Amino acid sequence: MAHKFEIYKDKAGEFRVRFKYNSEIMFSTEGYADKSGAKNAIASIKKNGPDAPIEDNS
Repeated sequence: MAHKFEIYKDKAGEFRVRFKYNSEIMFSTEGYADKSGAKNAIASIKKNGPDAPIEDNS
């Protein structure tokens, strides 16, 4: 699969989510104390991301 969400623990012991496309990290989230917070972040991105507006500040 060319793209995926990945949950991992950072050096501080917090759970984070990163989104990879062709093994390149496209973005990562803030840290969450519980894995459930990371899973909720993924669900929110999947639900709200497709209709999110684009803000061009260039």
